Order: sequence, then structure tokens, then C-alpha cells
Amino acid sequence: MAGHSHWAGIKHKKALVDNKRGKLWSRLSKAIIIAAKLGGGDPDANIRLRKAIDDAKAVSMPKENIERAIKRGTGELEGGDVEEIVYEGYGPGGVAIMCDIMTDNRNRTAPEIRSIFSKYGGNLGSTGCVSYLFDRKGLFVLVSGSCEELVTEIGMESGADNVEINDQGKLEITCSPEAFATVAEGLGQAGLKTEYSEVTRIAQTEVELDVDAARAALKLLEMLDDNDDVQSVSTNLKLSPELMIELG
Repeated sequence: MAGHSHWAGIKHKKALVDNKRGKLWSRLSKAIIIAAKLGGGDPDANIRLRKAIDDAKAVSMPKENIERAIKRGTGELEGGDVEEIVYEGYGPGGVAIMCDIMTDNRNRTAPEIRSIFSKYGGNLGSTGCVSYLFDRKGLFVLVSGSCEELVTEIGMESGADNVEINDQGKLEITCSPEAFATVAEGLGQAGLKTEYSEVTRIAQTEVELDVDAARAALKLLEMLDDNDDVQSVSTNLKLSPELMIELG
């Protein structure tokens, strides 16, 4: 879990400083469209939509952009033809990689993803080739200095599966996807802040690579994450603090 969480942290930090705001807003718009399409346009009744809107507001996405994306999802405006796809494959050293995609044109996206895998030392696999290596979980990483006793109490009361300290010394909560909204609400009511929160894929076991292979794998992960249609990337690459130091 620690390796995945560290990759999640890297992505989150990168998003905060991403100056390609239009690209980021496009990605968030797709998440809003899909959420509204599946669960309706009322964020009070649609937990997934509420989370997507919160993510958009966190990066200063304009209110009118958010409202337009909701209307596209509910069919009030054109442009809501967005679908979710999951691509699976292998990276350098045989690490498993899963990409959650939102696209309005899978005929464009599939060749792009295949090309990225191929160019950076991996290969795109068939459906199910690595998904069995991951569990779908809600993941919360608390900001440094959070009270362990309070976080544990809130987490357990809200239906979390586990509360632990990760390799970066930060408190981490995992829960089922169904409990994600309840845990998020409990943390918010207690005034506890997270630096990362998402329903994501967590590797059951992690793979250690030497420095060169790990560097190549990270490059592939970065390039996949940079693709406009990729919403999230999961891997079973183990990113220990020692490896991160070696990678510089």
C-alpha cells in the first residue's frame, strides 16, 4: 500500500502545481459529466458528483464550467458522450499498471495508450491481465500532524477498514468504496484535513525493482498520467523511501 500511496502523493502534488490549467479542467469536467450521467445532477443526492465538484473547486475551476459539465452529463447540453474504460498492462520490470480512462472517443484513446506503453518499455495487456492484483478501496492520506487517536476513532466509527501510518509517516485510512462518502463526511465534520482522498486501486502485493528499472517505470507512469483521457494510474511498483532517495 505504501508504494501506491506514494505514487498517489506524487500525482496529487503534481496536480497542485500543474500550470496546464485547461488540461486539468478538461479532466475534471469529464469526471463531473460521468458522475452526473450515472447518478443525476444533484450533488446532495449524488456522492460521486459532489466529490467531482469538490475536486474541481479545489483547483479554482469556474462555477460556469462546473455547471456546464453537469448539464452535459444530464443531457441538457450536448457533449455528454463520455465513457469510462479501464486499460491494463505491464511496465518495465513487469510491474502491473492499471489506467482509469474517461474518453469521448475510444478509437483515439486506445492507440494513444498503447503507444505510450510501447514507447516507454511496457506493453498494453488484455482485460483482466493484472486487475486481480489490485483491490478497489477508498484511500485517505491525512495531512502531517493529524491526531492519530482522533483519526482512528473517526475512521472506525465511519466504517473504515484500516487506519495506519504509511512509509511517509502520515496517517492513512482505507475503506470500501461504499464507505468512502461516510468516512469523508466524518473526517470533514471533525475538522480533519486530507492531502489525498480518492476511490482508487491498491496493490495486494508490491514489486521491487532496481533503480534503473524503477526510473523507467516511473517515466511510463508519468507519461500515462499526462494523457488527457487518463483519470488515474495505479501500479504495484514498490516506492520505498530508500528507493526514492536513490532516484533523487
